[in-house]
Amino acid sequence: MKRVLSGADPRWLVVVGPCSIHDPRAGLDYAARLADLASELDDTLLIVMRAYFEKPRTSVGWKGLINDPYMDDSYCVDEGMHIARRFLLAATELGLPLAGEALDPMSPLYLADLYSWMAIGARTTESQIHRELASALDSTVGFKNSTDGSLDTALNAIVSASAPHAYLGMGKDGRVAVVNSRGNPHCHLVLRGGGGRPNYDSVSIALAEQAMKKHNIPPAIMVDCAHANSWKQHALQPRVLADAVSQIRHGNRSIRAFMLESFIEAGNQSIPADLSQLRYGCSVTDPCVDWHTTADILRDARAKLRPLLES
Repeated sequence: MKRVLSGADPRWLVVVGPCSIHDPRAGLDYAARLADLASELDDTLLIVMRAYFEKPRTSVGWKGLINDPYMDDSYCVDEGMHIARRFLLAATELGLPLAGEALDPMSPLYLADLYSWMAIGARTTESQIHRELASALDSTVGFKNSTDGSLDTALNAIVSASAPHAYLGMGKDGRVAVVNSRGNPHCHLVLRGGGGRPNYDSVSIALAEQAMKKHNIPPAIMVDCAHANSWKQHALQPRVLADAVSQIRHGNRSIRAFMLESFIEAGNQSIPADLSQLRYGCSVTDPCVDWHTTADILRDARAKLRPLLES
């Protein structure tokens, strides 16, 4: 993955999967399908599954499987952590690399060994705690641009996380300790749109490249096809992906990765009082592209990008 983002491996990275995991059974059903697709497209796309268990909330709402695994306000966080780790182990056994978000600074201490890629979200990119945490991670870390669409916060975060830090954290024995990080050289920019507009278009990409050069950051960009880039309309995600692929075919070399929010069924659903009424394989957070569409658009991306690797 680090070689893909640096360009040493000419393939492209795809982080794809549910907005959040709320039903481990459906999540592993999706993972099994994705593992087969990843093997099929491996010559062009390095596919990594989203396995997010914590959700940042603009105001209030379900905070994810770790915080409330039974979606009943029982907040069995200890059980949620065990469920999350068992899920990651099972998905890893399928041969899938996994992606998550470092939201609560404690959670990665229990789960980071099973993640190959981690996001620092738009709401936490400015947080010094999360920059310090990223500097200590062994995985690749993607910093998202701010919710207002600005890039400077994310770029400053990348510079910060690449440097060594000393901070209060938790030692391997579970006690408070001074952590001395070495700095993480494998951080990159994620463009997710914001401020009322997308930022995956060629002009926005060019401006991002200029800003990265100014900060002496290698030009490795992930285009998030969801969130503000698709106006949170899952049906627009394929268009965003197609546009990014077209830019690459026309000579762009800074777009090294894509992100898609995808699940078995399209759209999303509210969490009902009667959990037996939940629709299987449908997101309870942001709307997702359905499985069949996901497979189709990734096969199409592979078909269009593969000739670039053969030329």
